[in-house]
Amino acid sequence: MSDKSSLPILLVDDEEHIRLAASQALELAGYEVTSVDTAEKAVDLINGGWPGILVTDINLPGMDGLELMKWVVAHDSTLPVILITGHGDISMAVGAMRDGAYDFIEKPFSSELMLDVVRRAVEKRNLVIENRRLKQELEAQSAPGPRLIGNTAAIAQVRSLVYAIADTPADVLILGETGTGKDLMARYIHEHSKRRDQNFVAINCGAVPENLIESELFGHEKGAFTDAKARRIGKFEHANGGTLFLDEIESMPMTLQIKLLRVLEERAIERLGANEIIPLDIRIIAATKVDLRDAAEKGEFREDLYYRLNVVRLDIPALRERREDISLLFQHFALIASSQYGREVPLLSAERLHSLMTHDWPGNVRELRNLAERYVLLGEGCTFDFENKPITEMNGKTDMTLPEKVDQFESMLIQAELSRCAGSIKETLTSLGLPRKTLYDKMKKYGLDKKDFK
Repeated sequence: MSDKSSLPILLVDDEEHIRLAASQALELAGYEVTSVDTAEKAVDLINGGWPGILVTDINLPGMDGLELMKWVVAHDSTLPVILITGHGDISMAVGAMRDGAYDFIEKPFSSELMLDVVRRAVEKRNLVIENRRLKQELEAQSAPGPRLIGNTAAIAQVRSLVYAIADTPADVLILGETGTGKDLMARYIHEHSKRRDQNFVAINCGAVPENLIESELFGHEKGAFTDAKARRIGKFEHANGGTLFLDEIESMPMTLQIKLLRVLEERAIERLGANEIIPLDIRIIAATKVDLRDAAEKGEFREDLYYRLNVVRLDIPALRERREDISLLFQHFALIASSQYGREVPLLSAERLHSLMTHDWPGNVRELRNLAERYVLLGEGCTFDFENKPITEMNGKTDMTLPEKVDQFESMLIQAELSRCAGSIKETLTSLGLPRKTLYDKMKKYGLDKKDFK
C-alpha cells in the first residue's frame, strides 16, 4: 500500500459517469485521485510539478488526450501516460505508445484491467523517482565542499529536507546542540544552492561585543561614530547575492533583533551614518542551540523575529541519537587528519570501537573529530578519556535486545573495515573472513555502500 499512497493519480475524462466510476475504483484500491474534465486543467496541475501518473481519455473537448500526452512527454518524459480509447482509436493509441505513452485501456474496461495497468505504471514511476533521488544524493555527496556523512534515518531525513530547500530563497533556522555541526550544515546548504558562486559570510552573534555588532552587520560611513575613520562594508552587504550565516542568534541584543527583523522583511539595509537604502538579494541562515520559542515566551528573544526566521527549520540530531554513524564519521575524520598530518591511520581495535559506540558524546561531532585527529597523531598512545566510564546503552535505549546489539556492533565493524580498505570489497571480505555474498548481504542489511568509503 505504501507505493500506492506515495503517488497520486490524475484522471482526465469529460464524461462524468466514467470519471466517477474510475475514481471510485482507484480510491477503493488505496490511490489518491484527482479528476478533471479537460486537458487544460490537467496541464495546470502538471505544471505545478505533478509527482504521480496520468490517466486520460483521448477524446476530450479542446485539447485532446493525444495533444496532452505529447505535451506531458515534452514536459517530463518519465511521467507515465495511460490513454483511455474508444474502439476506433486502437491504432491511434498504438502509435501514441511509440510516441511516449505508457499504455492504453480500451472502452469499455473493467476495474481490474485499469488497476493492473495503473499498478505497473506506479511501479515504473516509483523506480524513476527513486533513481532521481539516488543520483541527486550521489552528486551531492561527491561534490566539493562540506558533506553530510551518515546513513541513519535521522541524518537521511535532514539530508532530504536540505535537498528540498537548498535552491529556494527561503531563510533557514538550524537548531542543534553544541558541536553537532550547525556551521557545516549552513555551508552545505549554501554550496548546494544557486548562490554557491557568491559569498558565504558567517558571524557568531555571541562572539562580537554588543557595541560593535551593529557596525559588523550593517557597516558604517566615515565619521558615523568616533572611531569610524573610513567607510566599512558590513556583513549583510558583503553577503549580497549569497548567504549570511548568523550563528548563536539567541545571543543577538534585543535592540538589534528589531533591525534584523526589518532586514528580513524589506531585504534592504542602511549603513550607519548613511541615508542610502541598499537593496539585498540574500539568504539568511540562523543557528541556535536553544529553543527560541521558549526564549521568546520568557521575553529573552523577540517572538516576531522567531516566527520570521522559522520559515524552514532543520533539527540536527545529537551524535548519541545516530550512533550507527559514529564509526563512519570517525573513519572519515581520521582519513582527513591522515592527509593533513602525513600519518597512517592506525587500526582501531574492536574494544575501542565499542568504546566509541557506547560513549554519550556530550561534545557531539566536534568531540568525535578532535578524538580522531588525536588518534591519528598519537596512535595507540592516544587515550580515550571515556574508556573507563560506565557503559551507556546504545541508541539511548535501555531495552535493546541481544540481536539488536549484535547487529549494531557488526555494522560498526564492517564500516570500520570498509573504511580501512578504502571501499575495496575484496580486501574487506578477506580481512573479515566472509564470503563475498555474505558481505554483500550484510552491507545491504545495514545500508552500506562501498562508494562511501573510498
